[in-house]
Amino acid sequence: MTVQIDVDIADPAWRDSVADVKDLCQRAAGAVLAGRVREAAELSLVLADDETVRTLNRTYRDRDAPTNVLSFPAEERFAGTGPRLLGDVVLARGTVEREATAGNLEIRDHLAHLVIHGTLHLLGYDHQSDDEAEIMERTEAAILAELGIADPYAVPHGGV
Repeated sequence: MTVQIDVDIADPAWRDSVADVKDLCQRAAGAVLAGRVREAAELSLVLADDETVRTLNRTYRDRDAPTNVLSFPAEERFAGTGPRLLGDVVLARGTVEREATAGNLEIRDHLAHLVIHGTLHLLGYDHQSDDEAEIMERTEAAILAELGIADPYAVPHGGV
């Protein structure tokens, strides 16, 4: 299986906030896809600023505020022999940093968690109901453990 994970660092300040940010994001998304996607696939991660995410949130979710992560699953599968297009995950640097500080979390760990969270959304996971949230949180915690990162749901205010 070939998985292509493109990371677009749209806000260069991400490089100052997180060392090897591109590698971290690729490892986190790759850990989600391992064993869950059995065909060639492609997804895009965009490391943006709060204003970009605020605009996307207002445009697509009618919420005029930044949020930590937005996921845009590919709406349809394209015919042909190319990879399965999973969609896009967009993260807001300022919001991610503020949440990490407020939750007493390492920004690297929080970013990895949010990449995992957003990538799971591309695969159809959700948290609209309590049952869905429990499944998604357990899945996130297991993937984070594979990466050597503590369960954020075991820490007060650590959840997404």
